[in-house]
Amino acid sequence: MNGYNKMELMICLAARYLEDGATVVVGTGAPCAAAMLAQKVYSPNLMIMFEAGGIGPLLPSMPISVGDSRTFYRGVAASSMPEIMEMCQRGMVDYTFLGGAQIDMYGNINSTMIGKDLQRPKVRFPGSGGANDLASLCWRTMMITPQDRKRFVEKVDFVTSPGYLTGKGAREAAGLPPGTGPYKVITNLCVMGFDEETKRMKVESIHPGITKEEILENTGFELLWADQVGSSDPPTEEELRVLREQVDPYRYIIGRQ
Repeated sequence: MNGYNKMELMICLAARYLEDGATVVVGTGAPCAAAMLAQKVYSPNLMIMFEAGGIGPLLPSMPISVGDSRTFYRGVAASSMPEIMEMCQRGMVDYTFLGGAQIDMYGNINSTMIGKDLQRPKVRFPGSGGANDLASLCWRTMMITPQDRKRFVEKVDFVTSPGYLTGKGAREAAGLPPGTGPYKVITNLCVMGFDEETKRMKVESIHPGITKEEILENTGFELLWADQVGSSDPPTEEELRVLREQVDPYRYIIGRQ
């Protein structure tokens, strides 16, 4: 099997966290690829859901939007956005994947603006969509994202999607369901979780060929480190075969060799 690139590694690592029988709301791109890979290799009973209403499809190929007809293919139901969000509110969704322009040490995500003036931002982004609802209501939020100092900042300019806000207890104080929040951040450099006591981002494993110094250079805040920082397991031959031949054969997400 050929070598792998960073996107393939991130997708394979994310897929391994989606256990059989779990429910996950995904968008398009790398999160969808991770869910498809998990369903085909590890978790045949993974319930994949899309914001536009698709529930439990057996995706034949990579959809190009959350409302693509493929997101309903052989699914359990063709519902609607209110029904998906209601399921999240009822506590029926285990995982969601989110991304954004900025993320801070508590897993707060900014996909709204860069700058301090809401009326005159330096850069305006698309905003929340359903991301705030998903981050607020799903049990565990995961992120697949490149890691650099512009993205990983000490404090986001705007909290579009709440992480642990200002630390332990802050989500609950804001009225969000207890026990929910950020779970894993999977980057091109490492995998990070969140410290149970402080709710700050914590490095759990480092990818092959990456050094601790590279991670520090590409992070704009002080990271915590697990007592035993592991090494991320590279993709298996089976994962790469399914990812390249069945999940993303046209290489829209994983890129050309």
